[in-house]
Amino acid sequence: MNRRHLLQLLIAGIALPSPLYASAKERITNIRAWHDQEKMRLVLDLSGPLPYRTFELDSPKRLILDLDNALLNASLDDLQLDGSVITSIRTGIQAQGTRMVLDLAGTVEATSFILPPGDGRGHRLVVDLIAKSAMPPLNAPPAQVKDVRQRDIVVVIDAGHGGKDPGAVGAKGEKEKVVALAIARQLAQKINNQKGFKAQLVRNTDMFIPLRKRVEIARKHNADMFISIHADAAPRKSASGASVFALSENGATSTTASWMAKRENSADLIGARDVLSLKDKDPVLAGVILDMSLTSTIATSLDIGKTILGNLGKVAGIHQKRVEQAGFAVLKSPDIPSILVETGFISNANDCRQLTDPRHQKRVAESILTGIKSHFFSNPL
Repeated sequence: MNRRHLLQLLIAGIALPSPLYASAKERITNIRAWHDQEKMRLVLDLSGPLPYRTFELDSPKRLILDLDNALLNASLDDLQLDGSVITSIRTGIQAQGTRMVLDLAGTVEATSFILPPGDGRGHRLVVDLIAKSAMPPLNAPPAQVKDVRQRDIVVVIDAGHGGKDPGAVGAKGEKEKVVALAIARQLAQKINNQKGFKAQLVRNTDMFIPLRKRVEIARKHNADMFISIHADAAPRKSASGASVFALSENGATSTTASWMAKRENSADLIGARDVLSLKDKDPVLAGVILDMSLTSTIATSLDIGKTILGNLGKVAGIHQKRVEQAGFAVLKSPDIPSILVETGFISNANDCRQLTDPRHQKRVAESILTGIKSHFFSNPL
C-alpha cells in the first residue's frame, strides 16, 4: 500500500486494524441528530470524558471528528440527515480511537463542546453546524437583521415580583417590585425605539403573576429572549453590584446563586417538562428533544448574559465577574434563552439609593439594551 493511498484511507475514515482500539476505555453509546434548514446538531452520548479534536477539509467539504481512546458502540443507521448540512457520516478506526467523517453539503461554521453529566444523562459531546450561506454578516445593522428574519426580534421583559409579592425591601421601605418595574419599563421603551426589535412586558402594573405564567407569556409572544429584572437583598448588607444568572441543569455555581434561586422560587415552582407540552410524543423522543433544546438554550443564555454583564458592570458595578447559574424557576423555558438580571442589592444602602434614582434606572436599562443589541447583531437568529 503506497503512502498516498494510506493517507486517503485515513482521511476518509476507513477502518484500519489497531491493537489500541480494542482496549479503548470509553464508549460512544448513542448518537442523536436534530436539524432545521440552517442548523444541524449532533449529540454523542459518552461513557465518560474523553479528548477529541475537530478540523475541516476541502474538496470535498468534510468535518473530521477524532475521539481519542473511544470505541463506537452505536449505530448511525437511524440518523435523519435528509435536508441537513450533512450529506453522510462515515466512521473508522484509528490508533488513538475513533474517527468520524462528516461529509458536508457546503461551508459550515462548526462549534463543539463536552457536557458533564446532568439531568439523568452522562457525558455528552455536542457538535453544532451552521451553514454559512444562511448567516448574515457579523455586526449587521438592525435593518439587515430584520430583513433576514422577516420579523422583529422579540424580547420579553419580566419585572420581578409585584402585587402581594413585594420582593426584597430596603432599609427605608423601598420595594424591589417597584424598582424592577421602573427599570423594565425603561428597557421596554428603549428596545421599542430600536429598528428590528420589539419588547413585551410581562407586567406593566403592580400585579402578582405566578412564575409559571411568566414563562407562558414569553412563549405566547414567541420570544427570542426572556429577561427577568430584579433588585434583591443579600444576607450581608455589604454585598453590592450587579449579577446575571442563567439556568443550571446541575445545581448552583455558588452559595449566593443557590440562596437567590431559593428566594425567587418561593412564589411557585415549575419544571421545563411541564412548560413545553410533549405529551403526544414518544417518551424517548420527548427526552431527546428537551435535552438538546435545553442544552442549546442554556448555552445561548450564558452568551447573552456575559455580554449584558460586561455592559451593566460599567454602570452598576459587578457583584460576580461571571454569569452565575442556578435553578431559577422563571428561567426554566427549554426553548427560549432566558436570563435573570440582579441590577443591584436593595439591602445595600448605596445600591438602594442608586436603584431608586430614575437617572440611574435609565442608565441600567441602556446598558442592558447595549448588551442585547451586541449579542443579536453578532449572532443573528
